[in-house]
Formats: sequence, C-alpha cells, structure tokens
Amino acid sequence: MRAPGRRDASGFTLLELLVAMGIFAVIGAMALGGLNAVVGQETQAREQTERLAMLQRALRLLSTDFSSVEPRFIRDELGSDRELPLTTDGRGQFLVRLTRGGWPNPANLPHRGTLQRVQYRLEDGDLYREYWPVVDPVLGQEPRSEKLFGGVKDVKLLFLDTSQGTGEWQQQWPPLRNTAGAPAGRPRAVRVTLDLEDWGEIERLIEMPQ
Repeated sequence: MRAPGRRDASGFTLLELLVAMGIFAVIGAMALGGLNAVVGQETQAREQTERLAMLQRALRLLSTDFSSVEPRFIRDELGSDRELPLTTDGRGQFLVRLTRGGWPNPANLPHRGTLQRVQYRLEDGDLYREYWPVVDPVLGQEPRSEKLFGGVKDVKLLFLDTSQGTGEWQQQWPPLRNTAGAPAGRPRAVRVTLDLEDWGEIERLIEMPQ
C-alpha cells in the first residue's frame, strides 16, 4: 500500500520533452548558421589570398620582363629585320611585345640562348603571358601561353619618353613620330595600370634599363 500523502517519482512529461527538443533545435540551427558563416568567411579569405598571390606574380613578371628589355630586333624567316625590340602595335592581337634578356636555362638545354620574345594579351577579361621558344619566329610555331590573372577589365600602358630632352608619357611604343621605322630606343619607364573588376585600378611603375 502507498502511504498517505506520498507521491510516486515520475520522469519528464511529453510536453517537457517537446520543449527541450525545440530548444535544442533552435540552438543547433544557430550554431550551424554561425559555423557556415565562419566557413564561408574562411573560403572567401582563402580565395582572396590566392587571387592576391596571382596578382603579385603577374606584376612581378611584368616588372621582370620590362626591366630586362634588350635592343634585339626580330628577324623574319628570310633573315630580314621585321619587328622592333619593344612594340605595342599589336593591331588588337596583343598589348605589348618585347625581347627580354636573362632567360634562365636551369636544364642546361643546348643551343638555347638567354633572350626571350614575350608578349602580353588580354582576352575575355583574362591576362595572358606568351613567349616563343626561340627569339626569331619559325614558320608555323605558336607561342606558349599562360593565363596570369582573371577579372581584368582593361590594361593601360604608358611609356616615359625622354628622347626629346623632356619626359613625356606616350600611350604607344614606339611614339608616333618613330613609326616610320626610325630607331626609338627604350623608354625611361613604363606605367602599368590594371583595371580589375573587384579591386579597381592597380598601378605599377617600372624603371627601364638604359
């Protein structure tokens, strides 16, 4: 028999279990949302870091190429001088084309010089660097291409011309007065401006060898 005034021990009621489950569900949803936000921020930060590294590499290559320009004219298949060492007259096919020195040969490949013919090209928002295995063109040989950076709206190049005694920034090289074929030498400096979709304009001033 049960003693008068004494109650049996009981567990949680169904209502209490439902309330507890609801509280845990709310806490879990909040925790999951916070976790997703942290993961999203980490992913975005990683992507931005990788993009910054790609931009720094592209600017480093531009600086190295321009600062290593050599006064080497390019000969065609018949052995005649065909193209200037530095030119922007790409007629829409390239931004700039140049002959640079100091091309490393870590594999010690035979019969390979230290000069390299390089061009930069912008296509569908992507900046490409291309080069030829040999300086003078070979019939049917295509340049080797590498995508450096994406999301590029425009690339602007300005060349500091000091040949007339006063420094003037030219939008093309050689300057208009030298397009008839007179040697133009090298500009004193190059100003490269990349107009990016996400970061706006990035500018780099590169000193040229004299």
